[in-house]
Amino acid sequence: MNPSSPAHPLSSGASPWAAAVLRVALGAMYLAHALLKLLVFTLPGTALFFEGVGLPGPLAYAVFAAELAGGIALVLGLYARQAALALVPVLLGAVWVHWPNGWVFSADGGGWEYPLFLAVASLVLWLLGDGVLALRVAAPRHPR
Repeated sequence: MNPSSPAHPLSSGASPWAAAVLRVALGAMYLAHALLKLLVFTLPGTALFFEGVGLPGPLAYAVFAAELAGGIALVLGLYARQAALALVPVLLGAVWVHWPNGWVFSADGGGWEYPLFLAVASLVLWLLGDGVLALRVAAPRHPR
């Protein structure tokens, strides 16, 4: 199959769909992590964890809000590029927290490779764009 063919997965016609799949998958992941903090660990418990790793406890509430709002924005396609970029510092904070645990997720306390991968995936979505079926995209910049 010719890569320039519209039916080829690498054609530019597939890119908006690929961005949409990535957008929804990332959104679902952010929602799952927010709900984990709310329903399993509880927000006060998450705040205690944050304090235990040297972060201010109230930051846990801000991270929860960012993950929840960002996850919703990504799933629905509400300024998804901006939401993905805004969530990168949250993930880099998670990399910092999990750094002492080592590389793999199966390490005691979880490794840092997963949040790093998600930070990169969020950056990729920012670069790709919102994708198809997005409810609200940012206005395109006009060249000067």
